[in-house]
Amino acid sequence: MGAGHSLDLCMEQLIQTQMKKTVFITGASSGFGKATVKLFHQKGWNVIATMRSPENEKELSAFSGVLVTRLDVTDNSSIGEAVQTGIRQFGGIDVLVNNAGFGTLGTLEAAPEEAIQQQFEVNVFGLIKVTKAVLPDMRARKTGIIINVSSVGGRVTFPFCTLYHATKFAVEGLTESLQYELNPLGIRTKLVEPGGYKTDFAGRSMNIYGTDGLDDYQQPFESFLGRLADWPMSENIGEVAEVIYEAATDGAEKLRYPVGHDAVQLLETRQQIDDVVFKKMMVGQTGI
Repeated sequence: MGAGHSLDLCMEQLIQTQMKKTVFITGASSGFGKATVKLFHQKGWNVIATMRSPENEKELSAFSGVLVTRLDVTDNSSIGEAVQTGIRQFGGIDVLVNNAGFGTLGTLEAAPEEAIQQQFEVNVFGLIKVTKAVLPDMRARKTGIIINVSSVGGRVTFPFCTLYHATKFAVEGLTESLQYELNPLGIRTKLVEPGGYKTDFAGRSMNIYGTDGLDDYQQPFESFLGRLADWPMSENIGEVAEVIYEAATDGAEKLRYPVGHDAVQLLETRQQIDDVVFKKMMVGQTGI
């Protein structure tokens, strides 16, 4: 009798879990990713929180309905395993948030080959691999939302961020084109475009290779770094999580979701002026 009651209770809990919607989030160990895990959890979702070193994550692991699991976007086997583990536990994936990424800073001529490769492996190729791994489940159920965390840097550029901008412009084009393939299957694609925020992205996650002793670039690079150090960065990373949640739940055809006062202002300015005027404005503001 006791064993039967326990079995019934387990089955009821399993059904309740699988009735909830499920979100799959990459880069969930810090910054936007971790804030997004917490928000979806608070809203009653199942959350698959993926990161390279889940053994170091104590806070999220304690949350009911949150599966913390390993995923390295440069490791194909870890991607497949994380997706299948999440589907087995929660029954399917309703929303994918491709958040994992990092930035590089330096002149293109000085960029080491490995830095170029890594920038694209994480920000573009990894995003594609995770998306491809999740799509079969979404296609089978004829529903899903893919949210790619891009950047205001996917639509406008700053000096010495060439590789980073190349990857984010790629994400923008990929996401915009992908909607034509996926919308007829019941799957929507979204772009969230944050401005400047105080996260690990601008700290330990940033790969700064500089000018590698190329004197012609040194003075403008140092001037830019000086301006960058004083650049206003928002501490309210929670508002990015809120916009990601909005993109996941608003039911709208809307593709792009800029977030942050600086992002909205910069994008509005870019739309109003031509290439030459915008370039001169950026040169003045960045000190090069």
